[in-house]
This record gives sequence, C-alpha cells and structure tokens, in this order.
Amino acid sequence: MENGSQSSSSTDGEQPSSPARERGGWKAIYFILGNETCEKLASLSLVANITVYLRTKFNMGGILLVNVVNLWSGFTNIAPLAGAVLSDTYLGRYRTLLIGSIASFLGMGTIALTAGIDQLRPLTCSDLSNCPQPSTPQMMVLFSGLVLLAVGAGGIRACNIAFGADQFDTSTEKGKAQLASFFDWWYLSFTLALLVALTVVVYIQTNISWFIGFIVPTALLLLSIFIFVVGRHFYIYMKPQGSVFVDMVKVLNAACRKKSVILETSGDCSIYDPHSTTRTERFMFLDRAAIIVDPSELNDDGKPKNGWRLCSVQQVEQLKCLLAVFPVWVAGIITFISMDQQNIFGILQAIQTNKSLGRKFKMPAGWMGLMSMIALSSWIFIYEGIYMPLAGKLRKKAVRLTMQQRIKIGIIMAILCMLVAGLVERKRRDSALKNGSYESPTSVAILVPQFVLSGLIEAFGAVAIMEFLTIRMPESMRTVAGAVFFLSLSFASYLSSIIVNVIHALTGRNGKSAWLGGHDLNKNRLDYYYFIILGLEVINLVYFHFFASRYVTSVDASSVSSDVELENSKKAVKFKFAEDEEKGL
Repeated sequence: MENGSQSSSSTDGEQPSSPARERGGWKAIYFILGNETCEKLASLSLVANITVYLRTKFNMGGILLVNVVNLWSGFTNIAPLAGAVLSDTYLGRYRTLLIGSIASFLGMGTIALTAGIDQLRPLTCSDLSNCPQPSTPQMMVLFSGLVLLAVGAGGIRACNIAFGADQFDTSTEKGKAQLASFFDWWYLSFTLALLVALTVVVYIQTNISWFIGFIVPTALLLLSIFIFVVGRHFYIYMKPQGSVFVDMVKVLNAACRKKSVILETSGDCSIYDPHSTTRTERFMFLDRAAIIVDPSELNDDGKPKNGWRLCSVQQVEQLKCLLAVFPVWVAGIITFISMDQQNIFGILQAIQTNKSLGRKFKMPAGWMGLMSMIALSSWIFIYEGIYMPLAGKLRKKAVRLTMQQRIKIGIIMAILCMLVAGLVERKRRDSALKNGSYESPTSVAILVPQFVLSGLIEAFGAVAIMEFLTIRMPESMRTVAGAVFFLSLSFASYLSSIIVNVIHALTGRNGKSAWLGGHDLNKNRLDYYYFIILGLEVINLVYFHFFASRYVTSVDASSVSSDVELENSKKAVKFKFAEDEEKGL
C-alpha cells in the first residue's frame, strides 16, 4: 500500500476519509488473523503428512508418489503468481482471498472423503510385491482435491499478508508501528498453526483415524471462511490497480515487435518516459519497448494508444530489475532441491525405521518435519538473540553475516544434508536387510541430523535469497519478490521430479533393478540418489562462488527503489466500502 493512499479516499466520490478510518485497524486484523490461523493449521497438516497418506492408503510406489507430491507442491507454489495477477488486475484482495478459502475448503473436504469412503481408495496392501493400485476414478477424485487445494493456496498466499497490511495507514508513524506489530502477530499465528499441525493433527491422522484427521482441518477451513466473512464490514478494500506481471509481458511484446528498430545510444531517439526514470545500460534490447517509432503511437494526452506496442521506461526498468536477479535465483532453485528431498524421501525413510518411543508410543513419521522447524527457529534465535547482541558489544557495531556468506553456507548445508542422508540411508537399509524386515530396527532418531540440516538450508539459504530478492527490487515490486521466491520452490519440485524419473529410467534398463521405485526402500538404492544430488549441489557451490555471487550486493532498498517505481504508484489509491465489495459475491 503506497504512502498517502489513505487520504485519497474522497477522490472516489465518497465522503472524506474519516469514515474509511472507522474501518481497518486492529478490528479488521482480528478477523484476518483468525482466518489465517485456521487456514494455515488446516493446509499445513496435509502438507506435513501427504507422503505418508499416499504411501499407506493409496499404495503409491516411489516414482508415482514422488511425481504426485512434487507436481502438487510445484503447482501450489506457482499458483500464487496467477492469484496475484487476478487480485491486482480484476478481483481485488478480499474476493481473491474468499475464493481461495472456499477452494481450499472444497479441496480438503474431497481429501477427507477419500479417507472416509472405502470405494474412493484402493484396498489395503497386504503384499508389497503386488499392492492394489488406485483406479482411474479414484485418482481423479484425489487429484481434484489436490488441485482445489493448490488453487486455494494461489488465492490465499498471494493476498493474505497484503490484505492485512491494507488495514493500516502507513503514512503515519502509528500506522507504521501497527503494521510492524501485525507482522509479528502474523508470524506468531503461523508458527502456532505449524506446531499444532505437525503434532496434534498429524498424530490424529496417523495413530487414530485419517478420516477424523482430515475432517478436523476441513472444519477449521469452514470456520476460517465464516470468520473472514463476518469481518467484512470492518475491512478496508483497495481497488485493483493493475499487475506488474502484465506490464512485464507488455514490455517483452513491445520489444519483440520493434526488434528491427535501431537503438540510438546517443539519445537521439524519442523515448516514452513520463516519469523521468533513470535508464540503465543492462539488457538494452528491452529499451526498444519504450521507443516512440511514430508520433501516432500517442493519443492527444501524450499517453500510449496501445500499451502492448509502447511501454514507459519505468515498465522496462521493472523487467530489467527482475532479470538482474536471475543468476542468484538459479542457485536458489538448485539449493532448494536438497531441502525438498526430506519432504518425500526423508519421510519414506522414517516410515521404514523403528519409530517406537518407549514400550507403547509410536511416533508418526510426519513428525520428522518438526526437526527442521526446530533447527530453523533455533538458529534464528541464536543469531538474532545471542550472536548479534554479543558481536555488537564486542565490536561496538552491528555485525551481520553478509548475504553472500549466508547463501554460500546454505549451499554447503545442502551438500552436508545429502551426504548425511546418503550415509544414513545406507546404514538403515543394511540393518533392514540384515534383519530381513520391512522396517529397519534402527531408531528413527538416526534421521534427525538430515532433517536438522534441511532446516538449516532454509535458515541460511532460503531466508537470505528471500532477503536478496526483496532488497534488489523497489518497494513497489515487493509482491513480485515473493512470487519469484515461491516460483523457485516450484521449479525445485519440478526439477526434482525430472531427476527422479530420469534416474529411474536409466538405472532400470535391460531388466536391471532401478535405484528408485516400488513400495520398499530396502530394494532401492536411495543412497546413490542422494549422492547424485550431492554432486549437483557441489556444482551449484562452484557456480555460485565463481559466477552468481557477483550479483549479490548489499544495495539498500531505497537506492534501488529510487530508480524504478510502478507506473500507478503516483496515482491516488481509492477505497471501496464493504457495501460495494459485497456485490457479486
């Protein structure tokens, strides 16, 4: 939300801004946080245990299981791009959030039906060598539920934080302080939801009943929709102002159409630059999009008649800003592949280890994700709460690990994670084969180090790359930074699935036993697969150290944002009251 937007509400023909200020604030935030907490608790409980559910109830073998989870995860992370475009261009954040919440409710309800109705899933597997496979109708019902959940995530992730931020007047110091407090409460609600989802709900699913374990989050999603709709009279609604993603496509289209136009480096060519934006010399082929080839391209007001043929310099510079982060973004994708492995293969390892804690309690395999969360939280506490204050006292100034150092440490953690995971899997497999059992007698605790290292990949690499994307883009493109980050997670999932399928195809030729696939890890060579990912991470470290690291700078966000501002950032942002927003819903 741009500064000064609050005071402009009267430009829409409404009353002065005082009625608008009766809306928003903490009254609205209570409903938004209530909706957010219930939604996150529901969605995270499925994310944490989807691998176990598909293996134990749908009898999915290694390759099919990996493909389904990776494709769903990738779709879930790429959907916010579409959600952001629809929200910013057509629907607005309230409608996008509401549609996303309803889609998530329908998706979770569909998954619950697969757990509660025997006909919607295959028979229980009694012989690992010949497990009943799900039929086409059963797979269609399952996929419809997963697709609805991904669509819901696209609407919710794209707008939840932004809609909360809309409720505060950031042109005042009070509003800025309230916004900072909102972020604290948002992260607290997220952490609490994650904790409950990974413990209570996952335990119910695994040890009591999958149906009850899915009905609980379904009911929570219904409750979240009710809370969100009840608060509609308290919200501030922002009009859709257009999407920066659409502007970027326009720049590419205009530049391609004018590919035969010669760029004049002397500055003699006529450029459409209504905001006197600073031009950079990188990716200069895109500058063609802002060249006025014919005066007839402008209307009587001096604006482009066709935005797909002529773009402003600031639209061009926005796309250049995005392209400039590409080398580091690629390094992030490769790093996230290692982090992604524990969500599937790490859980499959946990399924085939001794999960007994004491004589009676058996730990759910899905609880292993807690180790990553604890490692992530512990490092942030140590770094921010102990290291930073202590280093500041000793050196008399703030001392932080540089962004380049943190990304590099994240890649090193990815290497160590794959090394440890490979060695642990070899030990787990050998003990299972020696014992002649499906489950290894080795304790599940042996998997803790690789999950801890996975959490540290996120603590160093993911956090630093998110920070890099944020500060390298102007304030008006912060939503783009978030979308690009989720896109990297999506690409990591897709790339991981491709690698698994290629390895399965190559190693299974000529009647040989493939390294991956089937229902029994003891017959696979998962350790070899981990070592291949390790090699990929070593190459990534070399790539980042000698090439991509040059693009990592500690540029202050304000210095970047001074060059590029959204074309609509200087327009007055208009409010719409709840009575208008409710129409058509």
